[in-house]
Amino acid sequence: MNIFRILGDVSHLLAIIILLAKIVKSKSCAGISGKSQILFALVFTTRYLDLFTNFISVYNTVMKVIFLICAYVTVHMIYVKFRKTFDSENDSFRLEFLLVPVTGLSFLENHSFTPLEILWTFSIYLESVAILPQLFMISKTGEAETITTHYLFFLGLYRALYIANWVWRYHTENFYDQIAVVSGVVQTIFYCDFFYLYVTKVLKGKKLSLPMPV
Repeated sequence: MNIFRILGDVSHLLAIIILLAKIVKSKSCAGISGKSQILFALVFTTRYLDLFTNFISVYNTVMKVIFLICAYVTVHMIYVKFRKTFDSENDSFRLEFLLVPVTGLSFLENHSFTPLEILWTFSIYLESVAILPQLFMISKTGEAETITTHYLFFLGLYRALYIANWVWRYHTENFYDQIAVVSGVVQTIFYCDFFYLYVTKVLKGKKLSLPMPV
């Protein structure tokens, strides 16, 4: 554990809390990609199967349980409780374009060819692209609510902090996980344009808007 890992986990948790608070307070999931949330639920499910077989620490176990519960609560709110407010027309990203290559890659490139390891690798690869349906949805509608941009910012910050965590661990522990690092860098790259717009627009009180696709 180091400060970057802890701050990364806090940022990740804060992003999820912001999203859930937004849905509960407004009683609406407008502007939120249900498909991205399904992918994140799948990420946590396949990554935390070792919850029943491998105890690392109380902190680790508690965080895993919280992320799993929050992921499925979010999906439930979008597709069940507030389904009438869900914008399915604009949440139209084809998930098979992500799931098929990610599944294939997890079988081809992993640390060991065992079920739990393949599923863990699958979760790492999938997390790196899970936000794409949300970004695609924003590009289709041309704008995003301020609270949604805060959610995306802290989600991207979590990945950036984890890169710092990996750099720290490499220098202090000589530990390097190529799969996690490369996937994390790819995911952070997807947020770069958003970070720029967040700083130049949202933090100045302006609404984040994007050019509509032709």
